[in-house]
Amino acid sequence: MTDWVKASNPTAPINTRPEAVAAARASALAIFLGVAFGIFGVVKTMTGGTEAMEAAMVENAQGDAAVVGMASAMAGAVVVMSIAMVVVQAIFGLVQWAKPNRFIPILFIILVAFGLLSSLSGLAMESQMDLPAAAQTPLWLTVLTLVVLLVELVMHIAGYRGAAKLNQLNKAEFPNS
Repeated sequence: MTDWVKASNPTAPINTRPEAVAAARASALAIFLGVAFGIFGVVKTMTGGTEAMEAAMVENAQGDAAVVGMASAMAGAVVVMSIAMVVVQAIFGLVQWAKPNRFIPILFIILVAFGLLSSLSGLAMESQMDLPAAAQTPLWLTVLTLVVLLVELVMHIAGYRGAAKLNQLNKAEFPNS
């Protein structure tokens, strides 16, 4: 366990190939954490979130029959897209674990940073919006999301450092490749 904690530390020195691989795989672990949290989100959406989305759409439609008719289809599409994103994220995690590289941590650093900014701006604007009570995100879920995103960000930074060191070691070992 201590080795994974060290590997996930973005300020820890990386001197050997095994340390570089472990640090690069920290990004894969962060992705798998995101997959687990994504599965939690899909289950939460499927067990009551779709009804809340439909209710919010119907309330905001103000009697528009077309919107009311599409509410169920739109809620279903959100579930399908959420599942698809979790599957794609899992594939990226498996690739990063099997063949650590710099691209995946960079991509996820950008995505996680965007998620953090979106969550924080949504939290700041929530009091200014007229959302139905059923559509509002509970505070505990918002806090949990922010904590998970921060942990992921730290691990992706460590993963990038490990992948960069691994690339540097490969270039030193095989200078003409």
